[in-house]
Amino acid sequence: MKDRYDLRIEAKEDEAYPMKNDSDNRNGDVALPIAQNYTKPKEKSLLARRLYILSWIGSYEREKGMSDLIAGITLGMTIIPQSIAYAALAGLSSEYGLYSAFMGSIIYVFFGTIPQVSIGPTSLMALLTLQYCSDKPVQIVVVLAFMAGLVELLMGVFRLGFIVNFIPSPVTKAFTSGTALIVALVQMKTLFGVKVKGIPTPAEFWNNIKVPDAIVGVTCLVVLLLLRQLSSVNFKKKNETTRRLKKLLWYISISRNALVVFVLSFIAYMWIKKSSIEAIPFSLSSKVTSGLPQFKLPPFSFESGNRTYGFFDICSELGSGLIVVPIVAVLANVAIAKAFVKDSQLDASQEMLTLGLCNLAGSFFSAMPTCGAFTRSAVSQASGVKTPMAGIYTGIIVFSALSILTPYFQYIPKSSLSAVLIAAVIFMVDFSPFLNLWKNNKKDFFSWTGCLVVCLIAGVEVGLLYGIVLNMIFVLLRLGNPKVDVNLKQCDSVTYVHIKPMSDVYFSGADAIRTEIRSACILYRYDFPVVLDCSRFMLFDATFIEMLNAVAKEINEQKQIFVLQSLSEKHKPLFPAANSNIIFAMDPLTVEDFMTAEKKANGNGSLMA
Repeated sequence: MKDRYDLRIEAKEDEAYPMKNDSDNRNGDVALPIAQNYTKPKEKSLLARRLYILSWIGSYEREKGMSDLIAGITLGMTIIPQSIAYAALAGLSSEYGLYSAFMGSIIYVFFGTIPQVSIGPTSLMALLTLQYCSDKPVQIVVVLAFMAGLVELLMGVFRLGFIVNFIPSPVTKAFTSGTALIVALVQMKTLFGVKVKGIPTPAEFWNNIKVPDAIVGVTCLVVLLLLRQLSSVNFKKKNETTRRLKKLLWYISISRNALVVFVLSFIAYMWIKKSSIEAIPFSLSSKVTSGLPQFKLPPFSFESGNRTYGFFDICSELGSGLIVVPIVAVLANVAIAKAFVKDSQLDASQEMLTLGLCNLAGSFFSAMPTCGAFTRSAVSQASGVKTPMAGIYTGIIVFSALSILTPYFQYIPKSSLSAVLIAAVIFMVDFSPFLNLWKNNKKDFFSWTGCLVVCLIAGVEVGLLYGIVLNMIFVLLRLGNPKVDVNLKQCDSVTYVHIKPMSDVYFSGADAIRTEIRSACILYRYDFPVVLDCSRFMLFDATFIEMLNAVAKEINEQKQIFVLQSLSEKHKPLFPAANSNIIFAMDPLTVEDFMTAEKKANGNGSLMA
């Protein structure tokens, strides 16, 4: 035996690969001296990890500054019309969206870790805000931003990023598609100028279409979709002229929202100046409060109408939104960060902490809830952003819009904002998982389909909850029914039953393992030793240990041997030395192992006969 294991150790050493230390040493592996040449990279200090700007500002260069300037200005041209549109979707006036864009852009510069991520109003946050704050005072929206930021901040502080792992990819995709469809359907009424409360029937919708609004809305939508295609134009000839032209078309494409809104606002302004506001045939946005946001505490207590709202009254009005909004925001933000992270590992907890600070700070400036946006992050990436410093330039542009342009926001046609929203979210709808999941994984198919349907029927928060609960049930079923391979094997002259669980087993799966062992013993009439492969077991709880002791006793009563193969050394003390029913052996099994087991079993039948 000793010679055999000595040969195996030499073979490992000849390979000259760094090996991990294994206190068990169950496979004869040894720690090699070469492993000392490999060390983990030095971690940043706690201050640099939390105030993340300290980790990159020291190496900030002019080239990076120019790239960030271009990306920041480009993003500013995108975020302004989007913020106005998302505020309208949430049932708020335009300035609330811009307040959120300003604070999100500035705060992320100091704490954010991914240069491409753009924090501000999104269709997702706007839809949830509308759902929980519809027909309620605007102060409740500000408190929602504060509470969402507080929950996100606490999740970051307590490093609860693992919670996002319980939301699988099919649920995320279905949730995103469902949200996009809801936003598009909700905006159809404004796009066509339909002013009917609730969900109109097709006949009501058709009879209440306002033609001027419909013309403006549909025209804007078509123009936006056409301008979007400019970025994909390719020229057969590759020279300096075509390169510059392609760059110009790309800038026009990504600035399409701002261009469309500006042109229509200018037309409306000139129209009113030459005649009157009553002469405008299409609906315009509401008048916006001019000026910059004021720093003040969130309104935890206020009066509205004939009612006084206290803090607990506000929380009661928000209900499940206090949890749903921050969870969804974290889910969206981490998903975006994962999509754009390149050379470094994503610090999900830091992203949650940063998002929390953005919402907390925003609530002191009357902002609505925010999170990252895929469309804006993609624009930043395409613009060549290098560091989060681009947010400074974006913030300056938004700040300028708040201080200069707010009086002109009232000239923006409502249907044009609906067109901006629909053009932004329609490409987020993805039905490709339908066929792919049906072919490859039925469980994920039902998760995706069910989540999408429930989102459309019962609301996005119920759809998300459905997807999470359904997949948790799948996880529990898998833990309760672990896959086990049962085979009859032979080691020289000894035949034995080999039972190998294909995953770690927790207390919920103990009964399933007991059933497999009993079934195998009954099938083979207790004629052979039973070997349980423990190589995949990482943790033994009390229920599992009791099960193994009980099974060993049952097998021993049938004059047969129960062997635990490849059990970690640190787990062996969990089984009393006085228990002669359980035998330990390493991998690979040998005849000597069975002979030793037979002697320990004190004559429970000859295995070698």
